[in-house]
Amino acid sequence: MEDGSAHSDRHRGTQGGTHGGPVTRRRALALGAGGAAALLAGGAGLVRARSGGETPDARAIGGNGAAAAFTPGDAATVLDSRARAVRTGDRTAFLTTVGSAPTAFRDAQSRLYGNIRALPLDGWRERAVATQTVDGAKDVAILRVETRYRLRGFDHGDVARTRYLALAPRSGAWTIVGDGSSHNLHDDAEIWDGGPLSVVNGRASLVIGDATGLDEIAGRLDAAVPVVSGVVGGTWARRVVALVPASASLAAALAGPGQRLGEIAALATLAPSAEGGAGEDRVIISPGTFGRLNSLGRDVVLTHELTHVATGGARDRTTPLWLIEGFADYVGYRGAKISVRSAAGELRREVTAGRIPAAPPAAAAFSGGSPRLSQAYQEAWLACRMIAARYGEATLVRLYRTAGRVPEETALRDVLGLTRDRFIALWRDYLKKELA
Repeated sequence: MEDGSAHSDRHRGTQGGTHGGPVTRRRALALGAGGAAALLAGGAGLVRARSGGETPDARAIGGNGAAAAFTPGDAATVLDSRARAVRTGDRTAFLTTVGSAPTAFRDAQSRLYGNIRALPLDGWRERAVATQTVDGAKDVAILRVETRYRLRGFDHGDVARTRYLALAPRSGAWTIVGDGSSHNLHDDAEIWDGGPLSVVNGRASLVIGDATGLDEIAGRLDAAVPVVSGVVGGTWARRVVALVPASASLAAALAGPGQRLGEIAALATLAPSAEGGAGEDRVIISPGTFGRLNSLGRDVVLTHELTHVATGGARDRTTPLWLIEGFADYVGYRGAKISVRSAAGELRREVTAGRIPAAPPAAAAFSGGSPRLSQAYQEAWLACRMIAARYGEATLVRLYRTAGRVPEETALRDVLGLTRDRFIALWRDYLKKELA
């Protein structure tokens, strides 16, 4: 779930950007206190599931050493050596490119190499983009580097990530001596920035991480593929990449700037495309929160996220957010052994108290700071559930697809034969019937 990097009884969505790439839509599913009990392993607590920016201008820091004359082309030899070492599996050659760096950086690069080599890569290269900073006092140039790669069998095009490398002249050549952190330049987050990676190849999933439970996640994603296809059809890729970092901070970084994942179980997002396209789908799982869900909760979360992958929910800027999130919840809860009243506990309390929402939730209701975030997801889910019950599931799918091309009111009229006011009246009656 997104806006621009899961579930419970509630869903949440935010809008934002992916560092170094195009703005994307993130969709999130949040578990509220009422319905969460049915999906939490322990039956208590609140669990939410949810589904970069321009680099700073280059600046000179004085000095007249060799670094002052550095150009991105000077880095070609060392970057080509690194890329060739990754492709051929030559650890020694890779570490030779950082042989003059401090021990801590060399150790980090050694871990990086091991993690990169664990991935099923179809292509890898590092390209010098610009001289970001020249530190004349240390005779060091900070280079902005674009890393391009793709995951074999899953990515349609290259993913592009920004990294910063510090280079210094040694024995007549340029060598890597560090990164850009000393100048407040930080790399785009990637799954390889964590601990030693494991990779699980499912029938339809690729699960990558340094956490436990990867086999289980792959199995659940594999099982969710036919569930999603059974609703949306089989025209999508029917495969998914899931990233499972053990570190909560890395999960938040993978989700994008400003994301708070303390109670988030999973989210769908996009890895930026090197060709300037929409990007490559990823499902990010926060294992601590995900681990608090029971079996039903995990299935609902992953099926919801996979629905976003199948329908392009992470890319969609046209379809009303209530329909995007409600549809993903509809698929996630389809066939689940849970009552509507349990799954929509927060909204049920409002409805039984006579507080019936006036209209389906606006986009702002799905923002992270919304005081009725759980209720917004429940309202959206029940709107889609009502449409499927009244007009059939195929009609719900047709409405979803139509609303991505025309205004909401036009879609409601053309597909359901309803004015928006009439649709809202039917939905409000449905809420009272199901929840009161």
